[in-house]
Amino acid sequence: MNKIQKAVVVSLIATSALAWIASINQPDMMVAMTTYNPLSISLFTASWTAGMAAMMFPAITPMVLMYNRFATNNKGNQSSVTIQEKEEKEGKTTSRPSFPPLRVILFVGSYLLVWAVTGIALLLGWSVVMNSTIMTTGNSLLIQYVYGSLLIVAGAYQFTPLKRICIGYCESPMSFFMRRWRDGTSGAVNMGVYHGVYCLGCCWAYFLLMVALRWMNLLWMGLFAGIIFGEKMWSRGIWVARAAGIALAVTGVLVAAGLLPSLISSTVYTTGSEEGVHDDMKNMMKDDNPSNNNNNMARSDSSSKDSMDMPDDSIALVGAGDESNPIEPDHNGRSEESMSNDNDDGQTEIMDME
Repeated sequence: MNKIQKAVVVSLIATSALAWIASINQPDMMVAMTTYNPLSISLFTASWTAGMAAMMFPAITPMVLMYNRFATNNKGNQSSVTIQEKEEKEGKTTSRPSFPPLRVILFVGSYLLVWAVTGIALLLGWSVVMNSTIMTTGNSLLIQYVYGSLLIVAGAYQFTPLKRICIGYCESPMSFFMRRWRDGTSGAVNMGVYHGVYCLGCCWAYFLLMVALRWMNLLWMGLFAGIIFGEKMWSRGIWVARAAGIALAVTGVLVAAGLLPSLISSTVYTTGSEEGVHDDMKNMMKDDNPSNNNNNMARSDSSSKDSMDMPDDSIALVGAGDESNPIEPDHNGRSEESMSNDNDDGQTEIMDME
């Protein structure tokens, strides 16, 4: 590996590391889904694109390195790719001109553009389903079936011919460039878009789950990044994809059966239990509000004043209606009489004892 190739690798890895750091704090995509606020959608798109760079750059490093090799060739056309492939097999070396940074940047940038558009499409598309079913009904059984079906579909896709074709081009950069090579800056953009489309064909199911199940966090991003890396870097990456497909399908069955409620609990906002929690939180907020406390104190003061201003007849009626009060309303007279009677009884008892 020469200096230019090392620079490419270091650049991709450094960008991926920075993107992982930027992905620690993810914006709340629910705001963008429910309000369609352009600012929220823009923040999600930026965060999504950074996440794609973090997850995909390690896996596309061989593709970028091979593009750099072909782009630095003097001829830079499809025939030169074939000639260079033959020369590499025969052990021949050719002179390499300076590193063309613009073409590589365009190749990687157009690749990321595909994923940015994909993120917006997934966000808006899933928001329609969510707002029309999950957010309106709040039926926990329906939510289980919807999310379970998504996981099962994502797992079944891993066994389809389209998945096998797309992963074949991602595993073999030479096959990709032999089929899609274009020269110049426009060719860099063209091939970057094609490579992004092939990667989309490989991995769209994973990213649908990340949006639909709100799995845009470091744990799930790291798990899917490892699966994608294994699919693209190993010559038998299709087996990694199928193993992941089995795991997703089994998880989908368990979710649909209601055996994994915690897996989708973070995605549910309008179930009955959560509505009760939100009501309790609102009541607590009202109690904590100083203005409400002042109003409550004012009401209690006014009620106490009203009770003090009540006439004696009303007080007598209230006391008479209270059967649990052992002392009569006219407590001054009667209580004294009862006390005198008690004193007389006590004196007679003493005299009898003597």
